[in-house]
Amino acid sequence: MNPLTEIYRDSQLLVVHKPAGLLMHRSPIDRHETEFALQYARSMNGGAHVYPVHLLDRPTSGIVLFARDQATARVLGLAMMAGEFKKTYLALVRGWTPEQGVIDHPLREEPEDRRLKGEEQPVRSALTRYRCIATTELPVSIERYPTSRYSLVELKPETGRKHQLRRHMKHISHPIIGDANHGRGRHNRYFAERFGYGRLMLAATELELSHPATGEVLRFSAPPEESFRTVLEIFEQDTVTG
Repeated sequence: MNPLTEIYRDSQLLVVHKPAGLLMHRSPIDRHETEFALQYARSMNGGAHVYPVHLLDRPTSGIVLFARDQATARVLGLAMMAGEFKKTYLALVRGWTPEQGVIDHPLREEPEDRRLKGEEQPVRSALTRYRCIATTELPVSIERYPTSRYSLVELKPETGRKHQLRRHMKHISHPIIGDANHGRGRHNRYFAERFGYGRLMLAATELELSHPATGEVLRFSAPPEESFRTVLEIFEQDTVTG
């Protein structure tokens, strides 16, 4: 069964929803894995090669864009590098965030190959805009307080650095729930125990771009998958949807 869900297709583009836990492509970090979003997208493309225009981390779910030919991939890649894509994510984070804000914090590159981690890496500019959608306070003591606060936030990255959203939210002391590398272990364990599974609470929910052939503005959206939505039960439903 193909775990990808088709959102849009034409002669040049294929837009899908990727579930959390699925790698985009082969990686030196996960040599033992045999299933990848790239191979499933290729299957949806009749076995013909597809070209991922942008990537989602393995634990992140949501919208992924593939080009169905190399020329289209080249055009879209240039558009993405020029900042012409508009991406929107949802994230559940620790604490109550401000109503909105801008995180302008440069990030050092993180090489995918662990063998290169000892080498000095360049620092790149990185900017993320965020907006608080809902807040809640749970009657559970996880750190030193008798209650625990959380926010549901909308994130709009204006640059595309590796793990940018996860690192930026940690930088402002509102780490994303389920983030094993940049999050808070106690909070991650609480949610894993309460819901029976642990996952990164980050989902790519909207993507806007201009069609590479026609120039038409395309807007794609996909709700978070069920494993994400179930955790949002901690919020009052009318607060989240209103």
